[in-house]
Amino acid sequence: MEQAEQSERAEQGERAEQGERAEQAPGRRPVRSSVWLEGKARRGGRGGGQPSGLDRDRITAATVRLLDAEGLARFSMRRLAAELNVTAMSVYWYVDTKDDLLELALDAAFGELRLPDPDAGDAKDWRDGLRTLAAEYRALLVRHPWLSPLAGRYFNIGPNSLAFSRQVQRVVRRTGLPAHRVTGAISAVFQFVYGYGTIEGHFLARVADAGVGPDDYFRQAMSAADEAPDAADVIQESRDLMAARGGDTVAEMMDRDFTFALDLLVAGIEAMVERG
Repeated sequence: MEQAEQSERAEQGERAEQGERAEQAPGRRPVRSSVWLEGKARRGGRGGGQPSGLDRDRITAATVRLLDAEGLARFSMRRLAAELNVTAMSVYWYVDTKDDLLELALDAAFGELRLPDPDAGDAKDWRDGLRTLAAEYRALLVRHPWLSPLAGRYFNIGPNSLAFSRQVQRVVRRTGLPAHRVTGAISAVFQFVYGYGTIEGHFLARVADAGVGPDDYFRQAMSAADEAPDAADVIQESRDLMAARGGDTVAEMMDRDFTFALDLLVAGIEAMVERG
């Protein structure tokens, strides 16, 4: 028994060292598929004797909190272990690699989405359903700025992500578009939301780093742009458009632009349906 435990600890330590080396040299990591395809996502630990009272849900939740607080660039397994007040070796008892953990955190964030009731879907206008899903996705991207790069890096096929994708497909299928146009409509709407939410999230992160409110930051940025010779003319030309847009705050301006852009996409889907 003692020999087996020593062997397990040695394997665990080697895995931790390999994980740290992979973090330091990401270009050398082997090509991998997904934690959701390798049977590892269902594992809650490696058997008896799990250290420090940890479990995978607690580790994943701490990962999300740390990513929110410090961002993706500063995240490491050692930093996470310090946050949990355990050794990095203890974390690797539950996940094999940093990639595995980031995939789990990505899907945990998607679990925050408030999805429409699928049983009531047929009775709900697809336009309202599409707007609801788009607004939820935008809010998620803004709330977790680290989510955008991860959504493009991994397969994103965890259970919460798949539940969101299924709802999106069900809503767009109800538009009346032919089947071969459904994926194009989904791309038009949700790649727009992805871009909008990503930029908005980055803006709010810069605001937080500056230590001022969004409105003060915007006014300071516009004043600085007015003093830049190459930017002043463009800013001046756009002042009437910005005034016509309306909105007393940055949040109101962003909401108005998002709503109208989404309305344009909805109108485009309606027009394509009418064209047959």
